[in-house]
Amino acid sequence: MEWSASLPKRLQMSHDVIFSENIKTEVRQTMKNNTAKGPITVLGIDLAKQSFQLHGVNAEGKVVLKKKLSRKQISAFVANLPVCLIGLEACGGSHHWVRIFTEMGHTVRMMAPQFVKPYVKSNKNDAVDAEAICEAVQRPNMRFVPAKSIEQQDIQSIHRIRSQLVARRTAQANQIRGLLMEYGIIIPQGIKCIRKNLPDILEDGENRLTDIFREHLSALYDEMVHLDERVETLEKSLKTICNQNEDCKRLLTIPGIGLMTATAMIAAIGDIGAFKSARELAAWLGLVPRQHSTGGKPTLLGISKRGDSYIRTLLIHGGRSVVRCAHKHQDKRSQWIGEVEQRRGKNITAVAVANKNARIAWALLTKKEDYQAKAA
Repeated sequence: MEWSASLPKRLQMSHDVIFSENIKTEVRQTMKNNTAKGPITVLGIDLAKQSFQLHGVNAEGKVVLKKKLSRKQISAFVANLPVCLIGLEACGGSHHWVRIFTEMGHTVRMMAPQFVKPYVKSNKNDAVDAEAICEAVQRPNMRFVPAKSIEQQDIQSIHRIRSQLVARRTAQANQIRGLLMEYGIIIPQGIKCIRKNLPDILEDGENRLTDIFREHLSALYDEMVHLDERVETLEKSLKTICNQNEDCKRLLTIPGIGLMTATAMIAAIGDIGAFKSARELAAWLGLVPRQHSTGGKPTLLGISKRGDSYIRTLLIHGGRSVVRCAHKHQDKRSQWIGEVEQRRGKNITAVAVANKNARIAWALLTKKEDYQAKAA
């Protein structure tokens, strides 16, 4: 309120306390009025940045709560509710609220938005979305998203930062090559070629580069070196985390899975018990055929490409490295790779290896064992 700015500091502090208590009193009174029909057993919450829409039902399925709360009110309101099942959509900030509500004693379940969409009735708004979430979370066959811990989010944040830095470094390298082309200087593709040739180009006084362009080109090169250093620092952090995690060490024993893939999978999977079989993990990563069957006639298409595209890309790149070196080994897995490559080609074989690696990862994480190659 504007008039509170003119009050003395002590009076302002007492005003804030009174205002906070009034909010809590209002929330408790509203909760009491809305739960008069019976205690809330299932609560659907449509999350946002500042506005939260709630939809609660009792044990008989009757609506007992429809309310919109602000970010400051939501925690106090849910804390005063009896223990119930809370449904959320998996979105930005949802993992944070899962941890908050779980600490309050509630059972919290997250669902993918595409699984909630069929329960939206008529037009879309926050109240309808909250009702759909409340309805979807009660379905016995609903698939839920595993909640991430703080440690998993730390690892995932490092991967996201590194991915952005690598993209910026690639753009920087392409800009340098493009600018030099206008001056008649050609550098082959690849960051290694720029690191090798650019210092010599800057020192060469006979390549007709002006002092102005040479100065700015040197600045671009310094920025690329700085990006290299930041990427290396992040990779060292991931290596430290991997050395302290037993599951990461197990994944590193699989041919085709390195530091980046192992840490990314640990950050994304969380509780391996959420997947009933190895195929479920492969399907979650989008590495199984997409099906479009009807009339009893099965039709299998290319891979579904569902799930996390970042992890799927890492697994496929790791599969390519295994396919390239498979002819040097004589174990059963390498022989199988060679046979698939002869029939289907390198690209499909790389995806097949990625699929197999995802299934092997599920087995290792479930049984807590290291990978052992079978002899031919």
